[in-house]
Amino acid sequence: MSVLAVSPVLVPLATVVATTLAQKHARLQTLLSFLGIAVFFACAVALVASAHGDAPAQAVFGGWGAPFGIEFFIDRTSAAMILITATMGLASLVFMGSDADTEPKHPLMLPLLHGVLVGVGGSFATADLFNLYVWFEVMLICAVGLFSMGGRVDQLDSAFKYFVLNIYGTLLLLIAVGMVYAATGHLNFTGLSQAATQLSPWVSTLLVGGLMLAFLVKAGAFPLFAWLPASYHTLPAPVLALFAGLLTKVGVYAVLRSMGDIFAPAPAMLYEALGWIAVGTMLFGVLGAAYHWDMRRILAFHIVSQIGYILLGVALASEAGNAATLFYTLHHIVVKANLFLIAAMIWRYTGDYDLRRIGGLYKLKPVLGILFLIPALSLVGIPPLSGFWSKLLVLQEAIAQGRVAWTVIALLVSVLTLYSMVKIWMEAFWKSHPDASWTLPATTRLWPAWLATVFLALITLSISLNPQMLVEYAQAAAHTLGGR
Repeated sequence: MSVLAVSPVLVPLATVVATTLAQKHARLQTLLSFLGIAVFFACAVALVASAHGDAPAQAVFGGWGAPFGIEFFIDRTSAAMILITATMGLASLVFMGSDADTEPKHPLMLPLLHGVLVGVGGSFATADLFNLYVWFEVMLICAVGLFSMGGRVDQLDSAFKYFVLNIYGTLLLLIAVGMVYAATGHLNFTGLSQAATQLSPWVSTLLVGGLMLAFLVKAGAFPLFAWLPASYHTLPAPVLALFAGLLTKVGVYAVLRSMGDIFAPAPAMLYEALGWIAVGTMLFGVLGAAYHWDMRRILAFHIVSQIGYILLGVALASEAGNAATLFYTLHHIVVKANLFLIAAMIWRYTGDYDLRRIGGLYKLKPVLGILFLIPALSLVGIPPLSGFWSKLLVLQEAIAQGRVAWTVIALLVSVLTLYSMVKIWMEAFWKSHPDASWTLPATTRLWPAWLATVFLALITLSISLNPQMLVEYAQAAAHTLGGR
């Protein structure tokens, strides 16, 4: 068994235990939390290096060989997702050290946050379908705890909405997993990919369609996305950024892994359906963002909208489409998390998340305005930022396949995304504050917030100015999908 292969679960799980035991000692708990994320990050870098060197990490548990034992298998795709998970965990913990979010920190916040990382890391590392369901459950339990931790009515309401709609997806997934096992006798990804070739077209459509539906609920895709904008806005800022970056992407990863790898090629009807679901997700997400004035709700709806672009890459059912999906996912995690962190800083300086009640920030904090523009314009797809390259990869393949309608809708959504980002810029930074007596509040510890947001902005700029390295990695990762 490779110890490195189990590190995405073992390291954050050990951190959960350590931070739980140290919950009465805040400084020690914080220190252990940072130590855990540092080790997790180092292991993630090693996993990427190993996978990119054609030596994917592997572990099979219980003394049973594959495909009968529960297996962890970390190839280029899963290694990249594990590394971005560790990166987001680090940024969130750094931001948590600031006073940008003034809510009191619960002693169980850090253990639950690392518990989320356990579920995310396990989802990316596993090569077993039932085990994937288990890690989804770990994420769900820890996420509900974080939603309800403050005990406010709105937080409990959000926890209820998140739980009910996600447990629906969980039940669908469990039923789909049972159907897959009944039809194939396997749960291991390699065993499933071999058994899938023997299935009749209608059975394959039923099985993959069931899995796809469950994963799309988790990804926040149209029309099952209502839980996301209805719940995310009540979370503390660093937790919100982590959730915004990672949780829906686990669902997207599962769609890519099932339709782009395990069951590839899936029935053509499912790819066609996924494509139209993707454009519906783009359109309804961006319309919701254009309607709202609360920055958190605007950005939450943009999570939904951008999920559509990512799913479109999978729907194209090609190696180039899968590569575009991975590139887009990695770019979007960084950009979206950074936008939520910057929104929290705007709130700290101006006193509200509602754009109609704030303003005048650019004159006093021009650097923050520039810092906002980097992820905002990248989300839109303005060249040469990372969002431009990710959308270019997706739309190039869509055009090459003659998908005119999908391409036109994707371009229209980019225009509406620009409208939302310009609205935040004009209202929060450019116009005067509606309260003539407003002044910047006294802030005593904002440098960790600045450090976290600058760190993520630098990652975005590095991808933007040198996209070829990540493009080549994504292409190499896509080349290995479907090759079991």
